[in-house]
Amino acid sequence: MSIIRGRSDINATTGFWSDYSCFASTPTHYLQTADASVLNSIKRARGAGYEHRNRRGCLKGTRVALLEEIEKWSEDSDQPPIFWLNGLAGTGKSTIARTVAEQCFANGRLGASFFCSSDVTLRNHGNPGIVLPTLAFQLAQKYTVVRSTLVHHLRSNPDIAHESLENQAEKLIVEPLKSADVAMVIVIDALDECKDKEPSPAMVSVLGSIVRQVPKAKFFITSRPEPLLKGDFRHLERITRVSALHDIAPQLIDNDIRLFLKHELSELAARKGLDNWPTAAQLDLLCTRVAGHFAYAVATTKFLGRTVRMPSSRFAIIERSPDDTAHEGKVEGVHGGLSLDALCTSILQISFTGNSAEDDAMVRSVLAAAALFTPPFPPSAIPEAVREHTTEDIDMKEVMHILGPIHSLLELRDDPDHPVRPFHKLLSDCLTNPKRCSDPRFLVSRNSLVSACDSPQPSRTRS
Repeated sequence: MSIIRGRSDINATTGFWSDYSCFASTPTHYLQTADASVLNSIKRARGAGYEHRNRRGCLKGTRVALLEEIEKWSEDSDQPPIFWLNGLAGTGKSTIARTVAEQCFANGRLGASFFCSSDVTLRNHGNPGIVLPTLAFQLAQKYTVVRSTLVHHLRSNPDIAHESLENQAEKLIVEPLKSADVAMVIVIDALDECKDKEPSPAMVSVLGSIVRQVPKAKFFITSRPEPLLKGDFRHLERITRVSALHDIAPQLIDNDIRLFLKHELSELAARKGLDNWPTAAQLDLLCTRVAGHFAYAVATTKFLGRTVRMPSSRFAIIERSPDDTAHEGKVEGVHGGLSLDALCTSILQISFTGNSAEDDAMVRSVLAAAALFTPPFPPSAIPEAVREHTTEDIDMKEVMHILGPIHSLLELRDDPDHPVRPFHKLLSDCLTNPKRCSDPRFLVSRNSLVSACDSPQPSRTRS
């Protein structure tokens, strides 16, 4: 059923032609056969649009202030054309991106979307060169003038999708959108996962070039706050609005997570025939355990629900061991198909690929200091602590060089005298448990490095 300008060929759910959702190679009767053949020949990521698979948006009543802020940005032509939402691992960036895409579709402003989920990235080898062709394909499906210009370029040069990002942007996006002259929002989720020969910051520069040439196009982008990306967005600060999820007031996040947990567990209780479950005290315990991370909240609800046993009996496991994160950490399919333990390990592997054994030893020492010290140390104090308890000789610049690539797992500020903390207790638990950390290069020992540092060290610098 169509809801857009009376056209029966537009799918009411996706906002695109009815054959788009499965990327069919057979052309529709609204496309000339030759044009359809040209468009379908373009290399693209299948299933990258927001409407594919089981991606869920924000629960009604959560993220209200942030979503209102983004909606106002999308509708105000005086606002910067790029909105960069960044956040630590597990803070709910993809869920928000899905909701933004849904809202933009509902008000007719969604141009295209690309979700760099783990399955899409894996199938395309993390290639950033697949993003723009995929967006161009979607735009051509929605806008007739875009389609006409794009088909012309593809006929003239069928290999555009294999050229540099700059050439792709000009021929696949800029020129077709100039001809369309229509206001739109394009959503790109998890940009940091799209990197191969050209790192994701190269894509940021290209997107900046696009919006300068196409004033009516806006980009909503999410990613982890990786140092390279932060630097590249800093070059675009005049045309970029930045919002960091980990800087939102903790009380607001806790309220949203409590609402989410109450909704999910109440539905689970109804399915299982449980009355008066969970209690307010049990919700309090879960909110404390989740510590502001939506991915951990999702893992908790899946842990409680994926069993033939009653969820109340599984909750007893959490109550008996309130500090043990192993159960939730192993739940698969939580973050882009990964478990939270696998997510932590994969970020470490990507960040330190190609290290020597000597480098790995230094990385382990810094990881132990950053993730396990109680109370937390600032980066400026880590070199002295590492030298005291290991044979490693390291300075603060090296510490920051190691911590930078794993910024998404840590609360790490630009100030080296500000304490660095793990994004969640789950990280330190994973790093110290060989059954949870699948790569032994990153296993650290509480006994070897941290046992002497479990109590406050007055000589260290803290803030």
